[in-house]
Amino acid sequence: MDGSYSFQFNASSALEALQTGAFDPIAFYQARLALFNLSVMADYDQLVCLPTLTAIDKYWYQIETARKVLRQLGGRALLADEVGLGKTIEAGLICAEYLARGMVSSMLVLTPASLVSQWQQELNEKFNITTVTTDDRDPQQPIEEFWTAHPRMIASLNTAKSAKHFDAVTSRTWDLIVVDEAHHLKNRTTLNWKLVNALQKRFILMLTATPVQNSLVELFNLLTLLKPGLLQTESLFKKEYVDSKNGRIPKNPEKLRSLMREVMVRNTRALVDVKLPKRFATTITVAPSPEEQTLYDSLNEYLRSEESLDKLSRTNLLMRAGSSPGALADSLKQLTQRIPDETLKKLAKRAAQIKQVEKAKALVDMLKKSQQKTLVFSTHKATSAYLAKTLQDAQIPFAEFQGGMSLKEKDAAIAAFRDSVSVLLASETGGEGRNIQFANVIVNYDLPWNPMKIEQRIGRIHRIGQTQDVFIFNFCLKDSIEEYILRVLHDKINMFELVVGEVETILGNVDDEFDFSDVVMSIWLSHQVKPDLETAFDELADNLLKAKDQYRQNQALDEQIFGEEFEA
Repeated sequence: MDGSYSFQFNASSALEALQTGAFDPIAFYQARLALFNLSVMADYDQLVCLPTLTAIDKYWYQIETARKVLRQLGGRALLADEVGLGKTIEAGLICAEYLARGMVSSMLVLTPASLVSQWQQELNEKFNITTVTTDDRDPQQPIEEFWTAHPRMIASLNTAKSAKHFDAVTSRTWDLIVVDEAHHLKNRTTLNWKLVNALQKRFILMLTATPVQNSLVELFNLLTLLKPGLLQTESLFKKEYVDSKNGRIPKNPEKLRSLMREVMVRNTRALVDVKLPKRFATTITVAPSPEEQTLYDSLNEYLRSEESLDKLSRTNLLMRAGSSPGALADSLKQLTQRIPDETLKKLAKRAAQIKQVEKAKALVDMLKKSQQKTLVFSTHKATSAYLAKTLQDAQIPFAEFQGGMSLKEKDAAIAAFRDSVSVLLASETGGEGRNIQFANVIVNYDLPWNPMKIEQRIGRIHRIGQTQDVFIFNFCLKDSIEEYILRVLHDKINMFELVVGEVETILGNVDDEFDFSDVVMSIWLSHQVKPDLETAFDELADNLLKAKDQYRQNQALDEQIFGEEFEA
């Protein structure tokens, strides 16, 4: 039963009692209260939850977003703010408002597994909303009973869609569903999408900074979850709104914008005038030891001559070589089990014998000179293990945040980093979605070849809530492929001065099929002498600069066409 209906029923009953002379003070009070609640519910100009929320900074655009979702979009919305503007806060405001007005009693938050405890903590501490997570379930309690026993719950998408939980999650009715990282629902053939589609729900909020990553069909899939049947079929959607084979160019853009205004809010930095601290990037080029250099040269000679080795294996070996000898040794050992090659076996043995790594020495020297909270990223387990031992030997206190840790272990690592140690060793997903803006230094000990992954690392701390300037240190070996990559990204297109998310658009402007890591790998293996390498990477940089200019032109056109149509 809708909350407004129940208020109307109570009010009319009490007023009838007054009219018939059967005056009841309690009934009269209830009538006054019900009428007040009706007036509040009819008017979203004021959020009644705001006076109770003392643990958040209330940015005006976040409040306006909540009001727009409540008043205009009917509680079914895609929150698509640019990265770092606080979509989680907006969702929390909407949840708190619905609860304060008595319009919802049951709610479910679906999120990546690493963010379950973060959501629980933020809803509790910032919005006074207590929840139960699937981690809290007693193993002896039947799953069906667990899912019906609690009004407000948080679960990972992976848990909720699993065979054990799917039926229990979808069999009950939810007043409000919140889906974080909603771009994981872009494909209708996945269990992620099918789960959310099967949920019985009144209101739904979907959060993502990237609602369209590959084609407009992804937008169709998300809108179908928000307003089932609105767009009828995919083929009709394509016929009406898509004007290119790759699915990215819209047809009837004004009609599409009109459609999107019914379901989407997208705040931009330009509108909200968010003043993030500055960020400064430095490349630390380390001369390898003779053993490291010989190993690296031998590997490159093998990769350039052995064309029978598949592209994925060659890329993996070269990326691991840029990470650490230990990471390379692990990969070579696995490869020799599949390919009985004597050269690979010799390379694996030599990699395993290298115990002193020059890049790690340089990291220790840097950390000993600083007391700043420093997030050290490495991609591979062997590299992380080597760094942990190196820091222990150097008596540098640190915490670790790795993908295989339990949620409690991850929470403890973040707490230790905040309260007692200056260094956090983190895997690729280290600190994802967590509040670690108390740190202001990032070390990319190894370098992802995908610029978007580099951005994701930086975005862990360079976001709203950061009050200090952010310093990024990119480590690489001299004359390695990573050094050339950094020359392109740092020196040529100034990636580290761009707003988060811009580099993805720039790369997309190069070519529909452009893959940065594939291109740099091809250049590296095709050119063996330094002058040729430098010329080829300069040509890549020139192409990216042209794409950057094109992006700036497109950006100006977008501002002219869209203006502030999707903003709060």
